[in-house]
Amino acid sequence: MLMEVSKFKVLLYLKKSGLDKQGKAPIMGRITLNESMAQFSCKLSCKPELWNPRESRLNGKGKEAVETNDRLEKLLLAVNSAFDSLVARQVEFTATDVKEMFQGSMKTQMTLMGAVNKMYADMEARIGVDRRASSLPTYYYMRLRLHEFIQAKYKTDDLAFGQLTEQFIYDFQNYITDESGKQITTAICYLALLKKACRMAFKEGCTDKLYFAHFRLPQKKATTPKALSREQFEALRDMEIEESRPQHRYTRDLFLFACYTGVPYGDAVTITSDNLVRDGKGDLWLRYNRVKNGIPASVKLLPEALELIAKYHDDNRDTLFPYIKNKVLSRHIRGIGLRLGIKGLRYHMGRHSFSTLITLEEGVPVETISRMLGHKNIETTQIYAKVTPRKLFEDMDRFIEATADLELVL
Repeated sequence: MLMEVSKFKVLLYLKKSGLDKQGKAPIMGRITLNESMAQFSCKLSCKPELWNPRESRLNGKGKEAVETNDRLEKLLLAVNSAFDSLVARQVEFTATDVKEMFQGSMKTQMTLMGAVNKMYADMEARIGVDRRASSLPTYYYMRLRLHEFIQAKYKTDDLAFGQLTEQFIYDFQNYITDESGKQITTAICYLALLKKACRMAFKEGCTDKLYFAHFRLPQKKATTPKALSREQFEALRDMEIEESRPQHRYTRDLFLFACYTGVPYGDAVTITSDNLVRDGKGDLWLRYNRVKNGIPASVKLLPEALELIAKYHDDNRDTLFPYIKNKVLSRHIRGIGLRLGIKGLRYHMGRHSFSTLITLEEGVPVETISRMLGHKNIETTQIYAKVTPRKLFEDMDRFIEATADLELVL
């Protein structure tokens, strides 16, 4: 039986009593069907002075007005589509039924957290295929911080893309650094992932706008890689560590191995005897593909490095060195640094020290160091293997000696 419809109307209005911190009021909707009525939130807001109650639209041709009006038009189309679908069923229904049907269709649309969750699931599926497991925590904690931010600022669990403004990503950046107390490097990672999720949603047709396309990631302050001085290196090498602290002794030795070879943590705990190769002269080389970027690295092993490999050799273990968690390693290295008066000592400083103390200061060309470190381009090596004062003075002395017999002619 066809339902008789004597009245069907959709009214949009501002809830002026619910102004947010930016002075915006939420846009509400009311469906009237015969004698029934149902209210709903449009999940949009605007400043009261922009709202035109006669037209149920925003005045003006500004960016905010155009985008909001476009969203409102799509919302009204969804309401009318739901109404038409219910009429076609030839059953009795109310305004609440229309509301529930159109909101159900709207919920199937992609939301911000939905896009981020999809990005996380995609990354999780690639672990062990073309991505490392260590990449996943960054995605996990970015998703967690974003959800916390939305809950704190918007008092909800998720946002439709239509609710986003350009200010959103700036507020999220401030939340990461100010509220969560994270470093700028962490903020850069999280913001890059937010942009990535929005870019994926746009490419898949889930949004009609590429959000935050013009937002530039904050720049990390350029710093010179820190390496040990000759005195600090010798003090660490020769320090006495109690027998009762085997993990501290092993941490020191693994750090020394980084100083002698330039091998980063992720590779040091995974290299095996298969990575040891002898050349035509019988010298032993360590050759491996870096875990970080897959670039081949090759370094001739110094006697000190060979001694460390022999010290931890175990036929019952595939790897050259025992595995130790990165967090545990970092904690022990900081403790060793405090005992020696070296502030901020961390494992990667061993790699920097290899670039300067062990290679550059001994006259090894930067091009060769780049191959040893497994860098994609030599520019990266030039940052790591900075010219030290000692190297500068030695080069200048050789220049003066070579030009001693030259006469200056003006």
